[in-house]
Order: sequence, then structure tokens, then C-alpha cells
Amino acid sequence: MSVLSHDEIIKLLDSGDLKISPLNRNQIGPGSVDLRLGYVFRIFKKVNKVVTVDDSTDYRKLTQEVRIKKGGSFLIQPGELVHAITIEKISLPQNISARVDGRSRFARLGLLTHVSSGFMQPGTTGKIVLEMANLSPIALAIRPETKICQIVLEELKGKAKYSGRFTNQSKP
Repeated sequence: MSVLSHDEIIKLLDSGDLKISPLNRNQIGPGSVDLRLGYVFRIFKKVNKVVTVDDSTDYRKLTQEVRIKKGGSFLIQPGELVHAITIEKISLPQNISARVDGRSRFARLGLLTHVSSGFMQPGTTGKIVLEMANLSPIALAIRPETKICQIVLEELKGKAKYSGRFTNQSKP
């Protein structure tokens, strides 16, 4: 597997094999594509019970959706975990996988933009859900449309297609 360069990413976009929408070409870096924070968040409900974590646990029963208006911001308190989603919808071809990474400018503030499960399977289509956490001792206000994370595209040896539980995801 190898990481795709700027020029290889452009070739895939131009051929239609890779789809990222909406996309401004200035979001494409030397070896990654910046993605922007969307307007929909999912916050944890305050519950006073123990939640068993297993294959049947449903995060939707423990969280509620919050939408931010254009020009607004979302406040993440110290120690808080929230779900967010990218503006961009991505469709990977069957020979390309991707990894979601945070951006160092935000990590230096204590903001983890993607805590876990950063691997995108080949053939995946949908927006990327971000598990964001504030590890700093101060509240952080984040604004939708900020270039919050990046994906690194990797060429796969062979072809495969993801068809799991989170196919075509559009909300966190």
C-alpha cells in the first residue's frame, strides 16, 4: 500500500473514480485532503446508569442531535466527547482506502478531532463521522466549515467493497 500524492488524488477525482463533494481543489494537499466540519453534532445525554458495551449497544439511545446555525459555533467542554460530521461526502473506489487524521493546529489546543476508528474501507460512500474530544482544561468553541481533519488515501492491493452498518452515513 502506498499513500497517494496530490497529483494522484487529482487524477482519481478527474476520472470520477474518487468522489469528494463539495470540494474546492485548495483542500488537496501534498498527500492528503482537508475536510470541513459540518453543522450537525451528537451530544451525550446525561444519564445516571451503567451502559453495557457490546455489539447491540446503540449510541443513538445515549445521544441527541444538535444543529448549529450558519455563523454559529459549538462549545466542547473540557473532558467532553461529541460526534460531528464532515460537510464533504466521499466515495472511495474499490482499490483505495483512507485514514482520517486530525490537524496538528487543533491538537495543540487539546482538541482531538478523531478519537477512534479512523480507517475508511475501500468502496465506502458517505460523510465521515468524527469522534471529537476536548482534552484541554478550557472550553473550546469550534465553527462549522473549519478545515477540521484530513484524509490520507492509500492504494489497496486488490479490490474490496465495504457494505457494513454505516454505509451512506449522512449524520453523526
